[in-house]
Amino acid sequence: MIASVAGKVTAIAPDGAVIEVGGVGILVHCTPGTLATLRMGEDARLATSLVVREESLTLYGFATDDERVVFEMLQTASGVGPKLALAMLAVHTPNALRTAVAAADLKALTQVPGIGQKGAQRIVLELKDRLGTPQAALDAALNGERRTAPWRDQVHSGLVGLGYSSKDADQAIAAVEPDADAELAAGRQPQVAALLKAALRSLSIR
Repeated sequence: MIASVAGKVTAIAPDGAVIEVGGVGILVHCTPGTLATLRMGEDARLATSLVVREESLTLYGFATDDERVVFEMLQTASGVGPKLALAMLAVHTPNALRTAVAAADLKALTQVPGIGQKGAQRIVLELKDRLGTPQAALDAALNGERRTAPWRDQVHSGLVGLGYSSKDADQAIAAVEPDADAELAAGRQPQVAALLKAALRSLSIR
């Protein structure tokens, strides 16, 4: 599979662009949004998906890897081919599609030319648990984890116990939160003692 192409943009048309790679001009079909990021004569990189048919090899290009992933996943739904999947990404961002499918928002899906009510219902049914979690839901889950993280209560209690006000403690926790997030991202539990020391330093330099 051709996962990406990178080279000089030699032509831009309403439905695609030509990227010169190693002296060969490769036609890549794109959404209007992706085409808007390209400039004639400038270098560009596109994530790509190759669709193989008996009579043709067609390359589709995307500004991001996420768009390509969603493009390919959309085609696993009955009745959704590459052209319709590209049309869906021309109307909605990947996250908007995830949100529409997760919420069974048929109105949003039928805004795409070629998708009727029954088609939208089928897409929701077949992709609801496969397209991924909308960013808003991920953000809400992350914020919930932050609010309920044990280290927060422990650091807060420690600061209040040292004579700081609850407001000062909250501000200090906000200052060290990036350190705690970095530890969690690395697969480690935040160390309360280290965070408490950092919180105290943030209060001392105010």
